[in-house]
Amino acid sequence: MFAIVRTGGKQYRVAAGDKIAVEKLAGEAGQTVTLGDVLLAGEGDTVADASKVSVSAEIIAQAKSEKVVVFKKRRRHNYRRKAGHRQQMTLLRITDVGEGKKAPAKKAAAPKAEAAPKADAPAKKAPAKKAPAKKVAPKTEAAAKKPAAKKAPAKKAPAKKAAPKADEAK
Repeated sequence: MFAIVRTGGKQYRVAAGDKIAVEKLAGEAGQTVTLGDVLLAGEGDTVADASKVSVSAEIIAQAKSEKVVVFKKRRRHNYRRKAGHRQQMTLLRITDVGEGKKAPAKKAAAPKAEAAPKADAPAKKAPAKKAPAKKVAPKTEAAAKKPAAKKAPAKKAPAKKAAPKADEAK
């Protein structure tokens, strides 16, 4: 039986006994992990219900992939930068592909009998209390008598000079 699983943003076709290198997964060597995102499952030419299939794998090692060289250059500016990167990865050995026992969907907890209001007692709501209004300081007489500050009149834009007439320039 085979399955197509998605992990680390990539898709892998796996079967029992396969070894694959995937993006880093949490865990140490020897631990068993379950790859939950099964996209497709089948055996030979037939396709099975992917929602009922689970894929379990054993972590062989946590390692780094091959180095990727990052080289930046701006021609004619004497600008060169060279850097390398080694992506973290996990080596997996697929142990089982098949009908697995997936966890059933969690049901909402039933409300407790104590928390539910009784049918014979009418539900009373407490009136909402309003916050006390803020007191405004009384205006002083001097502030009340002062007239509002006057704004200066807007300045006029300077008048444009008229272009000399063709007759006057000669």
